[in-house]
Amino acid sequence: MNALSWLNGEAFTAFGQHILWSDMIGNTVGLAALALGWRRSIWTWPAQFLSGVILVGAYASAHLSGGVGKQLLVIGVALWGWRQWQRGRRQAQDGSIAVRFATWRERGLLLGGTALGTLAVGGLFAAVPDLSWNPWPDAYIFVGTLAAMVAQARGLVEFWFAWLLVDIVGVPLAFSSGLAFSGLVYVIYLVLVLWGMRDWWLRSRANAPALEGAAA
Repeated sequence: MNALSWLNGEAFTAFGQHILWSDMIGNTVGLAALALGWRRSIWTWPAQFLSGVILVGAYASAHLSGGVGKQLLVIGVALWGWRQWQRGRRQAQDGSIAVRFATWRERGLLLGGTALGTLAVGGLFAAVPDLSWNPWPDAYIFVGTLAAMVAQARGLVEFWFAWLLVDIVGVPLAFSSGLAFSGLVYVIYLVLVLWGMRDWWLRSRANAPALEGAAA
C-alpha cells in the first residue's frame, strides 16, 4: 500500500461517518496553521502548505474537484505568504510590524475581487459539472479562502472576517460531502477565528508591533 492509498483509507467511523486519514491529518495540520497565524508565527505558512498537500488527497477521494483546486491554491498562496512575511520581517528594525486594519481601498478591492471571483469560478463550476457537484458554495469557499490568505499575508485584521464568512458555508458543505472531520474542524476553526479576531483587533488598536513579518 502506497502513502496515497493509506491517506485515503478509513481511519475510523463515528456516528455513521467514515473518517479518512487524509481528512483527519490534513485538517489537524490546518488547525495548527490557524493557531500559528493567530500567534503571528511565520510557521503558519509551512503548516498551511503541508495541510494543502494532504487535503488534495482527501478532496480527490470525495470527487470534489473544486476542493482540490482550492487546496492547490492554498499551496501556492502559502508559498507567497511565506515570502511576504519573510520580506516584511527583514524590513522591520525589530523583526516585526504591527497588525493593522485594511484601508477602505483595500477593503473595496478584497470585496470586489471576492465577488467577481466567486461569480467567475461559480460559473465555471456550473458549466463543467465534473468540477463540482455543488458549484456555488464550492466557488464561495474557493475564492473566500484566497481572499483570507491574501489578507493574512498582508497582516490585515480583515483576514479573520474573511475566514468567518468561509466557515459559515464550509461547515454544512463538509458534512454534506461526507467529510465529517472537515466539518468538525470548521467548527473548531470558528472558535479560533473569533479568538484570533479579538487578538488582532486589540493589537491593531494598540498599534503593537507584533506581527512577525507581514509585508505592507
